[in-house]
Amino acid sequence: MGWGHALFTAATTTVAVSACAFALGLAIGTLCAWAKLSGPAPLRRLAEVYGVVLRGIPDLLVIYLFYFGGRQVATTVAGLFGHHGPVEISGFAAGAIAIGLISGAGQTEVLRGAYQAISPGTLEAAKVGGMTRWTMFRRIIAPQALPTALPGLNNQWQSAIKESALVSVTGLVETMREVGIAAGSTELPFLFYAAGIVIYLIITSLSGLVFRTAEWRAMRSQMPARAR
Repeated sequence: MGWGHALFTAATTTVAVSACAFALGLAIGTLCAWAKLSGPAPLRRLAEVYGVVLRGIPDLLVIYLFYFGGRQVATTVAGLFGHHGPVEISGFAAGAIAIGLISGAGQTEVLRGAYQAISPGTLEAAKVGGMTRWTMFRRIIAPQALPTALPGLNNQWQSAIKESALVSVTGLVETMREVGIAAGSTELPFLFYAAGIVIYLIITSLSGLVFRTAEWRAMRSQMPARAR
């Protein structure tokens, strides 16, 4: 079927590993943002240390740690329960977890900043009015924080896509690795590396459009009905 099908499959792998990493980062970012804003002191310090560590070490080192180090740890733990032999961790899983942890550090600050942008008076009025935490989140916090958070989340998503190229070191056949294989097999490096650039630009452009549309709709939902 030629290289076109192979590159398309690799591109879907890039999107899949980036999406899993972004979702993990969003979950981690939400928890760490909560810890920094209103969590107990031990959790607040833990969230701060997490952010400093993940922003201070190379992304590639984190991927190596989870791919090679993770297999060693998993094999050791499995041995304690009677399992003999090595435990394999897929390149997809190691890459998604590593990039998710990296993304989580950035998303923490995005979500914390979006929450802090909400007027304190609005939150106080909701508390005085007897709103439950869930009702406050659904009616006030999420609608007002979302327009502020989306541009930053878009940046984090774009970063996750570009960082997914590093996962090729684990042997996962995503866009970067497939492009390298094609370039070496055909001896047409310029053609296939240029194709790789086009693939990444298509992914980032389309996903950027999705985020901008979501941001526009979120901002529009906050406008008075007459101003729409």
